[in-house]
Order: sequence, then C-alpha cells, then structure tokens
Amino acid sequence: MARYPNPIRPENFISFPQLFRGQSVVYNVATMAIETDLDLMLRVRDGDTASFEILLRRYRLPMVSYFRRMVRDQGLAEDLAQEVFLRVYKSRERYQPEAKFTTWLYRIATNLALNAIRDRKDEVSSIPGDDPDGGTEFERFVDPQPTVEQRLVQGDRERMIRHAVEALPENQRAAVLLHKYQEVDYRQIARILRVSESAVKSLLFRAYETLRIRLEPMLREGRI
Repeated sequence: MARYPNPIRPENFISFPQLFRGQSVVYNVATMAIETDLDLMLRVRDGDTASFEILLRRYRLPMVSYFRRMVRDQGLAEDLAQEVFLRVYKSRERYQPEAKFTTWLYRIATNLALNAIRDRKDEVSSIPGDDPDGGTEFERFVDPQPTVEQRLVQGDRERMIRHAVEALPENQRAAVLLHKYQEVDYRQIARILRVSESAVKSLLFRAYETLRIRLEPMLREGRI
C-alpha cells in the first residue's frame, strides 16, 4: 500500500485554504526574491501562512519537475509535490534551522519519491512527449523560433537523455537530478540522501559513466 495519500488534492489543505482556493495573497516580486528561505520558514513556524505561500510559489515547480523525473508520472509528480508542502506545513512547529531549507525540503521529497517508486515498481512507465515542466535541457542554446525539423531533432534528443537518466538506479537518479537539474551541491546532496560526500561523488561518477556509455552510440550518430 502506498505511503502517501492517494490522491492528494488541494481540498486536503484545509489548514490554509487561501493557498489553493483562489484567495492567494499578491506578493511583490522583489519581496519574494529578497526574503530568504530561512526567514520565511521561521515565520511559517510562528504561524504565518503568507510566508508559507511564498515558499510554495518559489519551490512548487522545481518540486514537480524533480518528482516528474524521479517517478515518470506527471499526475503522481503533482500529487507528491503537494504532499511535500503538506508535510512541511504540518511539521512547521518542529522546524529547526540546522541545515538549509532546501536540504530539508529535498530530503522529504526524495524519501517520498523513493517510496513511490518502490510502491509502484511494476506500474511506472515513461510518458512520451515533451518535458511537462515546460523546460528543456537545451533551450538556452537554441534558436527561439526553431524550424519544424529542429524541433523534431531537439525533442528526440531530449527524450533520449531523459530516458537514459530515468533508467538509472534510484539513488543514482536522485543524485543526478539534484546535482544537474536542481543545482544542489555535494554537501546538500549528502544530507538529502543521508550519505557521505564521498558516497555522493561515487554515485555521480557511476551515474555519469553509465550515461556516457548509453548515449555514446547516439553521440557518434549525431543524434544528440
């Protein structure tokens, strides 16, 4: 049986309905950028739901993207992202700033993702199509208005890379996603995965070596 509510819907967040029912507080973009995660979470601990919404806005899309690449299911990724924030809110009064907020956040997320993968081992399958979070690994380097042929080639190589990453063992996949896509450093990854920094480096070395071997034929053919 799954270890997370199924399904997780916005109406479950009855403790702070303004976050999910169209009554959101409007924030100044500069304010959101200036306030640190620590400042916000400490205010959340004191009962400030407005600060919680800023954190939600700041990290919801990265959470969905991380879960999507981990569990390979868009709907489940969105449910798990909501579960992360529900757990953060429920445990707000026990929050202690012993590590970066993102370390704590991704530790919760990684545990949920690994549990979901184990619970759905025989059900998880890759979903064809473009990356659902709207981003691409190559978008910063390509023509903003590519031709049809360019879009086909770009989509093909992105799927190849994504599928290669998704085929990695769970811990290696998590390490790569945190390091490459979420730009988390070795020390944070070690805390998230509860391993040593040397173990993180070993995980990443093995993962990138596996990806190099798997993608090398495609590189030789000019497909990526």
